[in-house]
Amino acid sequence: MRTLVVKLTCGAEAPERANQALTVAATAAVAGASVSLWLTGEAAWLAVPGRAADISLPHAVAMDALLEQVLAAGSVTVCSQCAVRRSLEESDLLPGVRVAGAAAYVDEVLTDDVQALVY
Repeated sequence: MRTLVVKLTCGAEAPERANQALTVAATAAVAGASVSLWLTGEAAWLAVPGRAADISLPHAVAMDALLEQVLAAGSVTVCSQCAVRRSLEESDLLPGVRVAGAAAYVDEVLTDDVQALVY
């Protein structure tokens, strides 16, 4: 199975799109795929404890539960520039979430047998 890299660029301002990205990432992780979730822009806030739980979407799995599934089986990264713009440090984020920059993202998506999706 290929590795899946999901880049999420929105948060509370576009809950349906955010939930769709988290659902795809969590589903792939549960199916056994290697999953890397990148949170950029307003999605960076989802990595702060309690923030994903604050966003609700009717008829959808809770975003905090989806994020927990991805963290349990894959990796979650917050864009370093996005974190700095929001005054976020790794210590502000959920356990297991890392902060990394564009070079790490490019390295991941240019690896053989990787599928990248951007939401």
